[in-house]
Amino acid sequence: MSPDLDLTRLEPAARAAGRNPLGRLLELDGRLFEAAAAWHWPGAERVLPRLSRGANHGVLWFATAAAMAASRTPRARRAAARGLASLSLASLAINTVGKRSVRRARPVLDPVPLVRQLRRQPITTSFPSGHSASAAAFATGVALESPAWGAALAPVAFSVAASRVYTGVHFPSDVLAGAALGAGAAFLVRRLVPTRAQVRRRSRPRADAPALPEGEGLVVVANRASGTADRIGALRGALPRAEVVECAPEEVGDELAKAAARARVLGVCGGDGTVNAAARTALAHGLPLAVLPGGTLNHFALDLGVADERDLARAVRHGEAVRVDAVRCATGDGEVLFLNTLSLGVYPELVRVRERWSHRIGGWPAGLLGALRVLRADRHPLEVELGGERRPLWLLFVGNGVYHRMGLAPGRRTDLADGLLDVRVVHGSRRPALRLLAAAAAGPLTRSPAHSAVQVTRLRVTGLAPGTPMAYDGEVTTVSGEVTLEKLPEALTVYRPLRTTS
Repeated sequence: MSPDLDLTRLEPAARAAGRNPLGRLLELDGRLFEAAAAWHWPGAERVLPRLSRGANHGVLWFATAAAMAASRTPRARRAAARGLASLSLASLAINTVGKRSVRRARPVLDPVPLVRQLRRQPITTSFPSGHSASAAAFATGVALESPAWGAALAPVAFSVAASRVYTGVHFPSDVLAGAALGAGAAFLVRRLVPTRAQVRRRSRPRADAPALPEGEGLVVVANRASGTADRIGALRGALPRAEVVECAPEEVGDELAKAAARARVLGVCGGDGTVNAAARTALAHGLPLAVLPGGTLNHFALDLGVADERDLARAVRHGEAVRVDAVRCATGDGEVLFLNTLSLGVYPELVRVRERWSHRIGGWPAGLLGALRVLRADRHPLEVELGGERRPLWLLFVGNGVYHRMGLAPGRRTDLADGLLDVRVVHGSRRPALRLLAAAAAGPLTRSPAHSAVQVTRLRVTGLAPGTPMAYDGEVTTVSGEVTLEKLPEALTVYRPLRTTS
């Protein structure tokens, strides 16, 4: 090599590249990188490198999701789950396609002050920025479910993306491309699993209910075992003149009856089982019901459109309420009421296992254990008489209202006053796992040799063996002989904010 060789002089091919659009963009990208390296960012030397390292492998975002889930608000939990799903999809796209498609070298660190540089430099290709993609995916996914949480996370996500240029490991275009890919992943997840704001609820019948600006006349019974302390504290702040009675699970029924005797509006805070008990009391006393979700399962409140204490307080202050259906279930041993679902077959066994183990290992692990027990069953758990013939079934599901599938999301009700029972049956045979999964993936009104569905207003099931387990709204009991289900159209008045889409 000649010692007089000028390594800074552009060869003809390089000069030609500099004249084409891509070459000009790359040249501009390099200049922006150098300008960022020369710019003094007050206070950033201590913050941005640490923030960049903290976002390695998504650790920052997983910790943020855990903190959001610990807030015990359903909206925050849904937002955290959506953020993590978006992050996972973005990371998959970056690692399988992005990094391998454009093998761009990392920037030269010479212009970057040593105090800014990371201790461990990344060895992967530069385009696009995986950190920026993860930050944008998580923040956008969270914002699509909860704008308030998204607004809180936006500055953090922006800082993570900016830190990649600040520390010299990415060109600005790498960061922009990564952020665009991450946001796109979040919107793709929303298309596959729509947010609750996308669920178009039909116009339910509005009901007359007292407007209680400060909550006077509202008596709320809270199930202490549901971990409702935070919710109740927030509700007291929003409705200071409301009366709140906290009690143990075994005292809920008695306290509801006492509250109904002195209340203008009966309130309840707890899971679906507690809400079920409150609904029975409200119907018996002709009172409107105010539901604050506070348990592990809050299907009724969320399908109704009440996600937290802010939604409930807004509805109570303005007297906004709707009428919803209930279902009366008559058995040989008495009568029960349900607002969500009733099941015979494998699901009651799943609930029993979950309740037995949830206090030891947690709700979701216990639910998984119950599902594994059910799917490994070697006998049909249910036999019923249909058309004069006894038939084995794995599952008989009855919903109070039609459950609609939204993309890949679990079924949701868009109308709680449609006057219909959503009946689904999984027929008995070998391999229950395949049949149950096939039925779960199918939409309403489908038929196959494995499962079928129909919508009716009344249902009668006969031929049940003594001691057959039956689950309704998260509770389990036993029945025998005959069960009759009857729809009670618009039987219950429930507070719901009419000016929210959440």
